[in-house]
Amino acid sequence: MNAQAPHNPLLDKLHPYPFERLRALQKGVTPNPDYTPISLGIGEPKHPAPALIEQALLANLRGLSGYPATAGDPGLRASISAWLKRRYAIDVDAATQILPVNGSREALFALAQTVIDPTRPGATVVCPNPFYQIYEGAALLAGAEVAFANSDPKRNFAANWAEINEATWAKTQLLYVCSPGNPTGAVMPLEEWQMLFELSDRHGFVIASDECYSEIYFREEAPLGGLEAAVKLGRSDFRNLIAFTSLSKRSNVPGMRSGFVAGDARVIKQFLLYRTYHGSAMSPIVQAASLAAWDDEAHVVANRQQYRAKFAKITPMLAEVLDVALPDAGFYLWCAVPGGDDVAFALGLLAQYNVTVLPGSLLAREAHGVNPGAGRVRLALVAEQAECLEAAQRIAAFAAEYKRGL
Repeated sequence: MNAQAPHNPLLDKLHPYPFERLRALQKGVTPNPDYTPISLGIGEPKHPAPALIEQALLANLRGLSGYPATAGDPGLRASISAWLKRRYAIDVDAATQILPVNGSREALFALAQTVIDPTRPGATVVCPNPFYQIYEGAALLAGAEVAFANSDPKRNFAANWAEINEATWAKTQLLYVCSPGNPTGAVMPLEEWQMLFELSDRHGFVIASDECYSEIYFREEAPLGGLEAAVKLGRSDFRNLIAFTSLSKRSNVPGMRSGFVAGDARVIKQFLLYRTYHGSAMSPIVQAASLAAWDDEAHVVANRQQYRAKFAKITPMLAEVLDVALPDAGFYLWCAVPGGDDVAFALGLLAQYNVTVLPGSLLAREAHGVNPGAGRVRLALVAEQAECLEAAQRIAAFAAEYKRGL
């Protein structure tokens, strides 16, 4: 008798999540008990949630008594449209071009199930490498193949879309982009958007623009968004473009699971149909709190200042012993390690100084003959400044020792 439960065979194609792989690698490691554990491994915001959001949740508990509409409350959609106008100086129709979603993660996954036709030969999804693993899982469970565009250190770790040949583009149905990028923090410039829009026009694929780190940045100029780029290039209908934005990083409420998608009204219509059957309506309580969050910018500015202060102190400290520079945006540092073995470095750091970091090779796949994450580690500077500084001091000490031992 087959002991395996009946299941979708596409599930067998999924890879273990990076954190599962890291836990397996750590099994033989005993962290130094002389140090308090510090984890910079997971990109989970740890700054306090804004009081105005907590108050909005408590004030709207009566919303539990009614079923929410999948399309969301018109007031929330109007609030999101107004935020897009303030942030990007663009007009997005609240009725036809915006949908609230339960965090960008579930929406990034669900969009692939909506737009991919697995009956077409060679159905392909293109994504950057390293990448957020949801992109790959969504593609595989939609019955598509995955093609990777490696990050290029010579171009500030931007994805090298030129690695994707014309034959692959011709089979592509969905392209995931992440700007600001995870883990590199790279922001896509306008000319890169223009190239991708031209490819989309030629081959008909949808572009899913993951912008969940858009409000944490270190330059005076805010990162360019996908919808903003489209308008600048005369594409105000957002043809074949869907942008994903979340409150998790912007407002420090990852547990609320709230974000939105916006873009091409044709794709939004199909996505709404899918979500209606999938049961993806946002709770009325979360919608009320989300409206309060999108309407307020003061807490976002304060949050950004906290990250800027942390990165201003920590980046120069680590740059003395590691190859690392201030990113364009996001809350990660993407550090090259001495000797190039990111897994050995991460395990040694855990054993000697009880600090967890994520090996870059676990965030990528081997493509075009290399693993573009190999030789680097990702540091998530999400905790309060004192804890991040303590971790940085330990990392700097370990890196100096590690170099001497090579």
